[in-house]
Amino acid sequence: MHCRCLDAIIRQMKIGVRYETIYRYDRAVRFSPHDVRLFPRTDRFVQMTRLDFRTQPETTVRFGRDVFDNVVASCFFDQPSEMLELRLAIDVKAAKKNPFDFVLSRRAVQIPFNYEEDIASIICVYCNRQTDESISLPGWTPPSQESPRETVATLVELTKTLHQTISYERREEGTAQSPAETLRRQRGACRDIAVLLAEMLRDLGLAARVVSGYLAGGKDSRAEGSLHAWTEVFLPGAGWIGLDPTNGIFCNDNFIAAAVGLRPADIS
Repeated sequence: MHCRCLDAIIRQMKIGVRYETIYRYDRAVRFSPHDVRLFPRTDRFVQMTRLDFRTQPETTVRFGRDVFDNVVASCFFDQPSEMLELRLAIDVKAAKKNPFDFVLSRRAVQIPFNYEEDIASIICVYCNRQTDESISLPGWTPPSQESPRETVATLVELTKTLHQTISYERREEGTAQSPAETLRRQRGACRDIAVLLAEMLRDLGLAARVVSGYLAGGKDSRAEGSLHAWTEVFLPGAGWIGLDPTNGIFCNDNFIAAAVGLRPADIS
């Protein structure tokens, strides 16, 4: 028997990320330890080729991982300062990615569905609502046991409906709004809309998490400066699938995830 190994040609995009945060104070202050979650989550689609992380004042940095397997840089500052500066330069290679290139398991082709017991015992925490507020998106009727709907079509519709209903506002600082507040105002930053989608997915019995990272793309894309936020849902057979309700699309190779978690506090 004769075997040949053929090299697959994978189209790749080179992405450069430059991130800078500067805090200034009217007097020298002491800093508590800072945990920084800005580093790409690498996989078969994303490879990091360069990392340059610097702080001013200079500090001791310890790299580790948190419970969500995010890379965390823990910074310990010894001396007080009137300024805190974080600078990050990253280069990545992102392979072309079709966001719909997956096959769902038979039980997951329609919503609602139940996760298999062995899966549910692991991801059940992602299925639990993080707020007690009642949320209802105008103009959208969720699927039900009496009226199930095809899974991918439902997620496409929900993501687009949020994009069309919630106006985008750029807000780089501050905590995320509650889902009820975002619906009441019908306005929100990307993290507000991502949290709202996560809670709506959990209402459908789906495992969902929020994501922070970087969005490379056209000038029409909505994102908060160099950082963006979106949502992932766990679909049996497909795994974690990214949904960006701010732009109304499934996540492709333009999305570089840095941190995932249950709540915005987990990814900040």
